[in-house]
Amino acid sequence: MSVIELRRASRWYGNVVAVNDMSCEVGPGITGVLGPNGAGKTTVLHMIAGLLSPSSGEVIVNGQKALGTPETYRTLALVPEREAVHGFLTGFEFVRMSARLQGLADATGAARRAIALVDLESAQHRKVATYSKGMRQRVKIAGALVHSPRVLILDEPFNGMDPRQRLHMMEVLRQAASEGCTVMISSHILEELNDLADSVLVMVAGRLAASGHFREIRKLMTDRPHTFTVRSSDDRLLAASIMRDASVFGVELGDAGVVVRTSDRGAFTRNLPRTARDAGISLREILPTDESLESVFTYLVNR
Repeated sequence: MSVIELRRASRWYGNVVAVNDMSCEVGPGITGVLGPNGAGKTTVLHMIAGLLSPSSGEVIVNGQKALGTPETYRTLALVPEREAVHGFLTGFEFVRMSARLQGLADATGAARRAIALVDLESAQHRKVATYSKGMRQRVKIAGALVHSPRVLILDEPFNGMDPRQRLHMMEVLRQAASEGCTVMISSHILEELNDLADSVLVMVAGRLAASGHFREIRKLMTDRPHTFTVRSSDDRLLAASIMRDASVFGVELGDAGVVVRTSDRGAFTRNLPRTARDAGISLREILPTDESLESVFTYLVNR
């Protein structure tokens, strides 16, 4: 079920095209938005949030146009990358203000719950001007979560957070997604999205280069060899046996096992158990070593 739809959406500024003819659908769960600087990630997020109108095409949220539809804003929240918190307010005052703007009946109670959710209770009555960058990020997230949005958009939300805070916030986002929220996260920290995102949108030069789960995207990259590390009861014999497989064009024996490069991932994974059985070898571990999000991202950006 799609909650967000981009239908041939483009956005340009004079002669500069920021987003070019982008179409995709995003449903509940966590979707990562990736791309190098200037790829158009923030522009896409701002169009979805209704802050920017597409120059052509459509951006639909919950079946309605994102821009100029007030009822959509009641179910949506944006955490921008730029600072968006008045320093003279306390953390609690900022989050309660967000609750009041959403028309919540118990703004004070909602603010307290949101602040507890981001683990900021001990500093809630300090002025935001005294907060560290990581704390300001967390209070922005609390302000976004205060009305329990069904669509949550975050632009580089983990900037300035220490490792413990990042892990906590990742768990908060996972919990929101498990409750049916559609979460979109733009981040340059690939390791975080590798563990967090159900799917990714990879943008390059304003265009959508790929979408889906990054492991499924990797499988479709047929012009790039796949690499596996295999451990067995007899790595030396296994290496010699694997070399007879027509789908294998590189074998290297090392301390960690047998490193295999294959042009046909499916054929290799089907043939390997039979090869090991015929040689009387027990397989202990088969590990794809180039199926990380970083590997997919680097390939798509540089091709």
